[in-house]
Amino acid sequence: MAAAVRLAALVLLLRGPGGWGRAEPPRDSLREELVITPLPSGDVAATFQFRTRWDSELQREEVSHYRLFPKALGQLISKYSLRELHLSLTQGFWRTRYWGPPFLQAPSGAELWVWFQDTVTDVDTSWKELSNVLSGIFCASLNFIDSTNTVTPTASFKPLGLANDTDHHFLRYAVLPREVVCTENLTPWKKLLPCSSKAGLSMLLKAERLFHTSYHSQAVHIRPICRNARCTSISWELRQTLSVVFDAFVTGQGKKDWSLFRMFSRTLTEPCPLASESRVYVDITSYSQDNETLEMNPPPLSTYQDVILGTQRTYAVYDLFDTAVINSSRNLNLQLKWRRPPENGYIHYQPAQDRLQPHLLEMLIQLPASSVTKVSIQFERALLKWTEYTPDPNHGFYVSPSVLSALVPSMVAAKPVDWEESPLFSSLFPVSDSSSYFLRLYTEPLLVNLPTPDFSMPYNVICLTCTVVAVCYGSFYNLLTRTFHIEEPRTGGLAKRLANLIRRARGVPPL
Repeated sequence: MAAAVRLAALVLLLRGPGGWGRAEPPRDSLREELVITPLPSGDVAATFQFRTRWDSELQREEVSHYRLFPKALGQLISKYSLRELHLSLTQGFWRTRYWGPPFLQAPSGAELWVWFQDTVTDVDTSWKELSNVLSGIFCASLNFIDSTNTVTPTASFKPLGLANDTDHHFLRYAVLPREVVCTENLTPWKKLLPCSSKAGLSMLLKAERLFHTSYHSQAVHIRPICRNARCTSISWELRQTLSVVFDAFVTGQGKKDWSLFRMFSRTLTEPCPLASESRVYVDITSYSQDNETLEMNPPPLSTYQDVILGTQRTYAVYDLFDTAVINSSRNLNLQLKWRRPPENGYIHYQPAQDRLQPHLLEMLIQLPASSVTKVSIQFERALLKWTEYTPDPNHGFYVSPSVLSALVPSMVAAKPVDWEESPLFSSLFPVSDSSSYFLRLYTEPLLVNLPTPDFSMPYNVICLTCTVVAVCYGSFYNLLTRTFHIEEPRTGGLAKRLANLIRRARGVPPL
């Protein structure tokens, strides 16, 4: 009993009202944010950023305990003496002409560039070993990086963090354009997050929705930064970024309205408990000039303005740690709805559904005189089922012609006439305004060449298979069903007796 009392007293001395008295404050922190940007083309871009900062000098200290910073990446920094590491895995291409400049652009495929410390003696060996290790961590084909696709730039790819010198001898850069990004790459990327995909903004990272987009790019950036204003010591920063572009007309069923649930099939319920900051930013710059055309639900409690990429931007801010943002139902579903359609044009788009309905695009526009207007649509070629091909698939597939319906100004004002008395060809398209006439034009059908399989191969396979089956089956069937009998030799027949009579008459021994 006395021993138990002394033990309880010892525990009370070590732990005070505010926690363990001698426990060191956390040396790492996490910030997460989501930026939603409606693009000029009508699409919607979503950019996730998860920033982990660790106040530790990994290459000078012997670190054995990891809290928020991933241990796998921390050991890479120490083992290979890394100064900076930048890895991106991208599916698709960012179309700057239609979407505007991105926060951080990346090429299609896999991109890796690394700055090594000046203490590394054999940079090429370290580079090769590092790419093999990263290949295993992110389930990517980075092990195919070798001297044939590695370069050492001297003007581009300057260090993004602290750098005492820029000796490009310690820089290596490689790109694998054929790398295909899939769920196998997203899963290990999410496991590096402190809350994985269990809480916070990472709950929206549903692979089924992220890869059903026009653009997908995930990246990992590691660099040293200053710990204080005087930069007397350094900290390590890990930024995990993920950018996707949703087709608003497809996800919105032909409308420009969008919501978190419509894009990600999920809503936000709580912030990551390990994060110090968890916010959602919605770019409302282009809409703030005409605030009568849209409605944000729920309305933002605050806004943020800054110059981003040379342009003054305005963002609606939603802080997940604010109890007023997430209601009592613990469900935050940001929505943007248009109150009325735009005045210039009434574009109507009905997306297609595979094997159910085609695309429909209607535009009401006013064309100036002596002008040229081009309308282009991006599409992807896909393989059909083998039963859906026509008897002549190599000829191609026809796309229906476009229809142009126009009111053309008349050179001469028409006089009102009686439709019943006028010729039939002049009363096909009656108009109420005599200053213009109605005209309907059709374009030529479009012939598109789709990927066509080799239809002779199934025929050859069927013939060969049937031949092999027939030979094997026939042989086994004969062996299993045929009955074999052994016949005893006979003493002789009529012919043999006649032959013996002749031989006996000639004095020859019989057979």
